[in-house]
Amino acid sequence: MSSHLNWMIIRDNNAFLLKKRNINKPFSTEANNLTNLSSYRYSGLVHLNKPAKANVKSTMKAGARRSLHKLKTLLKKNKYRVDLTKVCKL
Repeated sequence: MSSHLNWMIIRDNNAFLLKKRNINKPFSTEANNLTNLSSYRYSGLVHLNKPAKANVKSTMKAGARRSLHKLKTLLKKNKYRVDLTKVCKL
C-alpha cells in the first residue's frame, strides 16, 4: 500500500493522536515522530517499513557535545531519513 493511502486512513483516527482544546492541529505521541506533530511528513508509522524492527536503541552516557556527535554518526550509519536529520538539528 502506498504511504499516502496509509496516511489518509490513519490521519484522523489512531492511538497516538493527542487532541487538546483550542489547538487546531493535534499532536502525535508515536515513537518515531521527532517533532510530535501529526503530519504526513513527520509520521514514523507511514514512512517506515516494519517500524518495530527499524528502532535502534543506544544509551549515551557521555557529555552533550560527544553525545551529539554519536547521534549524528548513528543516524548516518543506519541510513535514517535525510529530510528529518535536519529537523533534529544536527
